[in-house]
Amino acid sequence: MNTAEAAGFRRFCLGVGMGLLAGQSVVIIGAGIAGLALARGLALRGARVSVLEQAHAIREVGAGLQIAPNGARVLRALGLGDDLARIGLQARAVELLNGHTGARVVRMDLTRRPQDRDYHFIHRADLIEILRSGAVAAGAALHLDAQVTSVDLAGDQPCLRMASGAVVPAPLLIGADGLHSVLRSALNGKGAPFFTGQIAWRATIAGDGGPDEVQVHMGAGRHLVTYPLRGGNLRNIVAVEERSAWAAESWSQRADHSRFKVAFETFAAPARAWVQQATDAGLWGLFRHAIAENWGKSMPQGAAVLLGDAAHPTLPFLAQGASMGLEDGAVLVNFLDSLPMGAALTRYQTLRAPRTARIIAAANANARNYHLSGPARVLAHTGLRSLSAIAPNLMLRRFDWLYGYDANETV
Repeated sequence: MNTAEAAGFRRFCLGVGMGLLAGQSVVIIGAGIAGLALARGLALRGARVSVLEQAHAIREVGAGLQIAPNGARVLRALGLGDDLARIGLQARAVELLNGHTGARVVRMDLTRRPQDRDYHFIHRADLIEILRSGAVAAGAALHLDAQVTSVDLAGDQPCLRMASGAVVPAPLLIGADGLHSVLRSALNGKGAPFFTGQIAWRATIAGDGGPDEVQVHMGAGRHLVTYPLRGGNLRNIVAVEERSAWAAESWSQRADHSRFKVAFETFAAPARAWVQQATDAGLWGLFRHAIAENWGKSMPQGAAVLLGDAAHPTLPFLAQGASMGLEDGAVLVNFLDSLPMGAALTRYQTLRAPRTARIIAAANANARNYHLSGPARVLAHTGLRSLSAIAPNLMLRRFDWLYGYDANETV
């Protein structure tokens, strides 16, 4: 840990034993990225934290993630900067390419400006492991095979009903349980997501010595995103196609590889080769969920609050899902440690809801822009090439609002 990171870590932990979280009992549903990062943050402030995970084990699920500078700042404040540098691969650039010809449309150099350099590619399983070990080291307790079937918010404090039949009170309950959150349902009722008309294939294949860059290969009605993982030993693939046929909202479906190949048969040779190798791709239906209306509830002897995807699910076209959850955790810890419970929950939603809405809107815009066809596609690509040639830093400056945000400084 360098001097600046150590100073930030000390600032984060300064309130241990003095803030409102000292001795507070907290139950977190979900041992994903947001839940485990929050568990470490709360435990470092002196809270007594239990994390309930429905799986029998923390398994290597998912594939690659991009941790942008706004997410990396949270990991560094949690004292995990060295781990991020060790297991992550620093990104050098983001490239947008014509998927059919392979020609470059625009290249955004992440090494030109210091504020853009802390951008990493990381396998989800590797990030989960450093967060799990970090949470446990800070004093959080992780309980596996602990499935929450429902949450009761009618009493003086939240109460969980477990699949085992046990009833568990939770003075402070935090739902970091993703798209199908039981706490979100308790706070907001059942939602009705809708199918976007897009499906995604997800896979990792053997590394090929390619550059440490995100490449977005854009085509009519489809696109493919790829970047290296684990020191270049793996290549992450996420490919999206517009289609009318519905696919379930799950990472666990196996794809029809022949359909995958047909969808990208008009793409340039490198993309076709990657698809050819992705014989074990998972299939994932992309659904749009509304941002939760109610993120939390203060009760006479407790409170409940949502975190990450449980509050604000996003489509994957801006690579911000993990970083948004990390930001949420940093903001929530600061407010819970310094404000009365009701005020903390109000400030948390008031601050986070507009920012997450802006990020989700930007991701939705990318979903459209990546799939342009005909004259609109030619016009857009020509404009991007011209802008990149005239003002190479301008494209990146458009994301200063996103990557320049520091959730640790929220008060």
